[in-house]
Amino acid sequence: MKLVHVVAQELAADFSVRLTGSKSETNRLLLLSALYPNVTLLNDSNAYDVGVMKKAITQRSGTVDIHHAGTAMRFLTAYYSVTEGAEVLLTGSDRMKQRPIALLVDALRSLGASIEYAEQVGFPPLKISGKKLTQSKVSIAANVSSQYLSALALVGATLEHGLVLDLKGEITSLPYLNMTLQLLGRIGISARFEDKSIRIDPCGAVDPVALAVESDWSAASYYYSIVALSSMGTTAHLSVLRDDSLQGDRVLAEIYRDFGVQTVFETDGTIRLQKTHEPPSDQVYYDLKNAPDIAQTIAVTAAGLGINCYMKGLHTLPIKETDRLAAMKTELSKVGVPAEITAESLVVLGKEGKLQPAVIATYNDHRMAMAFAPLGLKTQVTIEDPQVVEKSYPDFWKDLENIGFTLGFVSDN
Repeated sequence: MKLVHVVAQELAADFSVRLTGSKSETNRLLLLSALYPNVTLLNDSNAYDVGVMKKAITQRSGTVDIHHAGTAMRFLTAYYSVTEGAEVLLTGSDRMKQRPIALLVDALRSLGASIEYAEQVGFPPLKISGKKLTQSKVSIAANVSSQYLSALALVGATLEHGLVLDLKGEITSLPYLNMTLQLLGRIGISARFEDKSIRIDPCGAVDPVALAVESDWSAASYYYSIVALSSMGTTAHLSVLRDDSLQGDRVLAEIYRDFGVQTVFETDGTIRLQKTHEPPSDQVYYDLKNAPDIAQTIAVTAAGLGINCYMKGLHTLPIKETDRLAAMKTELSKVGVPAEITAESLVVLGKEGKLQPAVIATYNDHRMAMAFAPLGLKTQVTIEDPQVVEKSYPDFWKDLENIGFTLGFVSDN
């Protein structure tokens, strides 16, 4: 097993990082470019998951293995279902075979898709025979994963009569669904959100269009944490990020005011983060139903600052790369900070903690590694399987070294 020891001894007081393109935007646009070849991407993400997606969309037969890439599993299930002549076995890692997909499969089947479970009912791997789908309306629960809804919406315009999605229950991770609909609009597909229904008009072809992918706000979260855990005046410049971002994690700019970080949007597409004040309160409360992917980063920041942090709206985290709620409770306890969890909440009791060095397990989850790395500013942390960051941010460790972190990569055998 590989390990990385993380400690920040001479962190630069003023540093710059150019972030890779958003994985969320890139994967959506990759699927759209496969359906509509006139769509061109600029500044696409270099994440491992994106590489998996790029390779998969060129296949029409045989076994397609997407490993740990959950977004690819959902999006490709819809993509292959509408790709006439495709005959694939869509599979992934052992963890992927434990992640439910029945809601999406049932929705696609109701539209006429030919999908069979190759092993356990309700879970990958899937045998998919691509065909022309004959129906145009489906009802689906909206409170489980917005990626199910996005998968359907992305292929909706290829159906002869378009697609109507009737959404049942409260919508989770709404900004990600809005991102999908706005990207459809940017390539010329009519997609409308009316009450609890999404209506997508049929579209056989689109005019040539090139879209620049914004940098990844999820990746930016780790630098928010670094600045928050640093000394007063520490400044970071991150590019390219927009104030009018489609990404739900844009809410970081508001949340991290509570941790002493001010965000300034520059005219050149750079944001400037600066530690300008001490946290105004030792207790914070967040509903992260629209941005659950930043919960781990926020939790570690609160732990490092000795703040009690109460987060809810996290019901999707147990079905991610790992059970992120259980994993956070376990790993926070290792660094000396108690935490409590329910099925949809995480409470970090930073005021009761006393930080200590620890070895952090990553559970094949990129966000576990990157969320805990900034804690090297407060105590030495050792991250297991550091290469897991390749899933979304391959240059993470290199970028940390460039801004002053001291890293020691070793093997434990």
